[in-house]
Amino acid sequence: QVQLVESGGGLVQAGGSLRLSCAASGSIYRNNAMGWYRQAPGKQRELVARITSGGTPTYADSVKGRFTISGDNAKNMVFLQMNTLKPEDTAVYYCNMYGSSSRYLFDSNYWGRGTPVTVSS
Repeated sequence: QVQLVESGGGLVQAGGSLRLSCAASGSIYRNNAMGWYRQAPGKQRELVARITSGGTPTYADSVKGRFTISGDNAKNMVFLQMNTLKPEDTAVYYCNMYGSSSRYLFDSNYWGRGTPVTVSS
């Protein structure tokens, strides 16, 4: 089993900052990439940022220049520094790992339970 646990969400005023953290644990065999997705009420889940095990980041256009993703491969952790937050960033943020476990060696997506982020105007 692979478990992902997020932390760092909360309520912040527009223009403020938050830092999300996620730790993956369990029987991880291979970790190809970790990232953050978000889902706002009534909307589909969307990619926010992703970073490969080699350190290559990808960002949604809506967060470029404001959010920074980083990772710690040795600890299977990923972080999301969110600056200049806007009300439209309000959503539940989910941590994702694309990789495999020692039980099922094929790659698949693993998800955390999510942490809510609310940005007030």
